[in-house]
Amino acid sequence: MKKIRSYYKLLPALLLGGICILSSCETEYPDDNIKAGPLAVTASQSTIQLNQKQINNTGLTLTWTTGTNNGTGASISYVLEVDKQGNNFADPARFDMGKGKYSKGFTVGELNDSLLTRWNGTPGTAMNLEARVISTIYTTPVTGETSPVISISVTPYQPVSKTLYIIGSASPNGWNADNALELTPQADPTVFVYQGGLGVGTFKFITTKGQFLPSYNKGADDTKIVLRSDNADPDEQFSITEAAVYKVTVSLLDLSITYEKVDLPAYTEIYMVGDASPNGWDISNATQLVQSATDPFIFTYTGVMNAGDFKFPVNRNSDWGQDMFMRESDTKMYLHKGGDPDDEKWTITKKGFYVITLNLLDLSINIHREKLYMVGSATPIGWSIGDAIELTEDATNGCIFTYTGPMVAGEFKFPVNRNSDWGQDMYMRTSDTKMYRHKGGASDDEKWSITAAGDYVITANLETLDISIVKQ
Repeated sequence: MKKIRSYYKLLPALLLGGICILSSCETEYPDDNIKAGPLAVTASQSTIQLNQKQINNTGLTLTWTTGTNNGTGASISYVLEVDKQGNNFADPARFDMGKGKYSKGFTVGELNDSLLTRWNGTPGTAMNLEARVISTIYTTPVTGETSPVISISVTPYQPVSKTLYIIGSASPNGWNADNALELTPQADPTVFVYQGGLGVGTFKFITTKGQFLPSYNKGADDTKIVLRSDNADPDEQFSITEAAVYKVTVSLLDLSITYEKVDLPAYTEIYMVGDASPNGWDISNATQLVQSATDPFIFTYTGVMNAGDFKFPVNRNSDWGQDMFMRESDTKMYLHKGGDPDDEKWTITKKGFYVITLNLLDLSINIHREKLYMVGSATPIGWSIGDAIELTEDATNGCIFTYTGPMVAGEFKFPVNRNSDWGQDMYMRTSDTKMYRHKGGASDDEKWSITAAGDYVITANLETLDISIVKQ
């Protein structure tokens, strides 16, 4: 070799007794390659102030050298030990790292939990931890090495609740702590959000469903919260003077709150139950409606409905105590409050393929049983969609449609209405005996072909997606 540029990077392999075959003297090793030599452990920082806002971030990383097998070529495995200073590693937290691992990271949450529960630390008071690494060198006989002990000072925090619920006369579920509505934790897990309807009245927050204490109440003003842990503490509450949909944001660490009316629906999920619906009265498996991507107040169900009744719960809770949208008339609905005795439902009199649209803004409902039409060069009316041929609906099963009449050589498909913009859903060809529902506006355009003119009976089933094309 004329020059060795990687001498120091090759040193660990040489000391470990490994054989390095090089294509050049400039072979590169990873930047984080750990040098051999006496076993030693280092910490990413020696003094750490934990903060719950960073609960999922890495709070501490311990890294160690490979140690040495004294040129024997034997493999080495490692055990990391961490304990409270003064315990002399009598009962440490042990991590069997195995072979080829030279670092271990701990999240802020893991560190804090260990300090408070394993080592009985005090929030806000620094605790000294000690760490060391023990190696096992698989020589004959087996040998080992223990690194020098390092010390890290870590200050834990008092964790705030991981859950938060809203209760009160303004809350949809009132003062029922067992049925309190849960707020949604954010990326910062100490911040919670409720978005939904609030009526005229008052509200506050509890941390555990079914328990009125501890609670977070109104603090010095409408922007502050205060922790209430005793019945003797003041029970101040926030007030709502106008019923509307609100977005409520609560920071338990900052002890702050904001709440404001928003132009959004109270619910982001709507479900359907009933013997008319696909999953019957199994509310835990209730059929979810689709929320419009452009208008969040609009929810739609598109599919088969059986003869029977139905209504719309706002979740799949099996206790049946939730709010529901119920029938005021064939075209209007009202919001039933969970627990009230009213139970008004809509009725489907004939099985069929339906499009049901709910508008939470004006509480309107549209229930439409779909028809089926045919267009194409193979049909008597050609591609004139305004004159599309309406298929005949079966007398008892509104999912089955039939055309009986002449066809010529050409193509055809099935729109669900005669809208001339061609943007409607259609049934198109999967095979000669199967079809699929094309979504209006999509680019696919699969059609069936007729090769011989004559009279035909064409039957389409919107439930099974079967199609039969029979020349008479």
